[in-house]
Amino acid sequence: MTITAAPSPDRLLHRPARTPSAPPLPAFRRVAGTAAVFAGVAFLVAQLMMLPFDPKDHKATSQSVQFQVGGVLYLLGFCALVLVPFGAYCWQAHRKGSFGVVATCAAVVGTMLLGGDLWFETFAVPWIADTSPKILESDPTFLIGLGAITSYLAFAVGWVLFGIAAYRARVFPRWIAVAVVVGGAIGFRALLAPTGMPIGFAIAALGIWMVRANRSETTAPISA
Repeated sequence: MTITAAPSPDRLLHRPARTPSAPPLPAFRRVAGTAAVFAGVAFLVAQLMMLPFDPKDHKATSQSVQFQVGGVLYLLGFCALVLVPFGAYCWQAHRKGSFGVVATCAAVVGTMLLGGDLWFETFAVPWIADTSPKILESDPTFLIGLGAITSYLAFAVGWVLFGIAAYRARVFPRWIAVAVVVGGAIGFRALLAPTGMPIGFAIAALGIWMVRANRSETTAPISA
């Protein structure tokens, strides 16, 4: 019977270390760049599609196929946008502190609320315009008006705070952080073209930066 001796501690200590491979990036950090680019481009294209229409002419506008397609694309942009604050936080967590957490949550909540408003405008309003158009000409109730104002404010405040947090963290280029602040402020009326385009441009720029930075990190050699 052959007995294999165990390696001595000295041999284990002097064994050459394996060259480490590039560490995997957090999931949200990997996805955020692509999501931001898609959201920004969707915002810009959808707003251009919706720009020629009069928002006060509810019946004709809501029943236009071009306007409806623009609304669906805009809504898809909002679905992608809600992922961006999480991924961006992965980039800046070590420098944002508690204010960054609040800003990230505010941006997510604001996007969710205004996205719900957009869902109603995209899918419910065309049906109302077709079956009961007089409803669209009547004054909204206090509760509907309060809900609308809340969603507009939540979206604007959330992205302004997000931009300020990004500016303070100094991880992303500062001009992008400023663009997010400006776009968020103008985005109070983001459902009306073209006021959603500034935040779309800022988010697309942020996404392009993150995609490029991710590629640089994954391709950079790691020293032993």
